This record gives sequence, structure tokens and C-alpha cells, in this order.
Amino acid sequence: MILLLSVVSGSLAGLGVARSKGHVWHPPVFSSVWLVFLGFLPQWLAFYLPSTRRLLTDSQASACLVVSQILLLGFALANLRLSGMIFLTFGLGCNLAVILANGGFMPLTVEAATSLVSQTTMNSLSIGERISSASKDILLSGSQIFLPWLADRFVPPHFMPYRFAFSLGDIFISVGAFWMLLNGSSSISVLNSGET
Repeated sequence: MILLLSVVSGSLAGLGVARSKGHVWHPPVFSSVWLVFLGFLPQWLAFYLPSTRRLLTDSQASACLVVSQILLLGFALANLRLSGMIFLTFGLGCNLAVILANGGFMPLTVEAATSLVSQTTMNSLSIGERISSASKDILLSGSQIFLPWLADRFVPPHFMPYRFAFSLGDIFISVGAFWMLLNGSSSISVLNSGET
């Protein structure tokens, strides 16, 4: 969700800045885009598609998540020349590091989980287990988490209707995406109406 917000706001801001300068805004030109599609495929099969995710064991789902993160990191490294991509790459690296350090899933702190779900739901969850078959998160107390500052530990303010947890890596990814879209690719000047 935080990435989606940064993509939308970055695109709108890029359009506005380009227009104020009399330029045409163009989205960044990426190389190795196939890595994005290949990177999201394991996550889609392991977490989003019900018919496949129920067939996978936790270790298989974990492998899908790790492979996905590595492929997405490869895409980011292939596009490191783009403005803002350094932040996005660093964020992906942070997420991959904490996932690998905690058994292949993103650790979710008990404190973050408590602010996302009801106490009844919390009572049904077990420490050290995945939140659900559709989740990339594993519920852990702060003392059990390796690299705890990189875990899913942040939640949006209570007035936001959609509840989710996010990590420091997600923040860097979002900042990078926003900055990249704000700057876009090379802007082309728009001819003024009085010019021929």
C-alpha cells in the first residue's frame, strides 16, 4: 500500500512539476523489465493465487518470497542509473536481509500486529507462525527478531481506513519510487502556442 501511494503521488507530482516548467513528463525508461514480471510471479503463486498457495508448504512459500526479492533486487541494480533507484535498491536490500535473517519470511512485531487486528484474532495467532497462508509475515516478539529495526513494525495512523504494517525497507523503496517518478526521464520542452 505504501508503495502504491508513492507511485501515485510521485507520478502526479512529476506531472505537476513538469507542467509548471513547460515540459512534458515522461515515466522513467527501465531496462530488464522482464525481471519485474519474473520477480512477482513467485509471490503471486505463493501468496495471492488461492489455488496454488494452499498447495505450497511454508518452506516452499518462503523460497518463493526469497527468490522474488532477489529478482526484484536484480532489476533495481540493473536500473541503478535512474534518479531515486539507489533508495529503492537499498530498501529491497533491507527487506531481503531481514527476511533471510528470520527464516525466509518478513517478521511482524507483536506490537504492530496488535494495532492491526482485534484481540480475538491476536489470541488465535501463535508466535513464530505465519499470520495466514496469504501472508508473507511471521509473528515474532521484538526479542526474537534478528535485525528488528528492519521488521514490519510501522503502522499508519488510526484514522486511515486501510490497515497494514510496513518496514524501514518499504519506506526506502517508496521514497525511491516517488523520487524516480517525480524526476521522470528526460523532459522535452513543450512548444508555446505562439511559437511556430
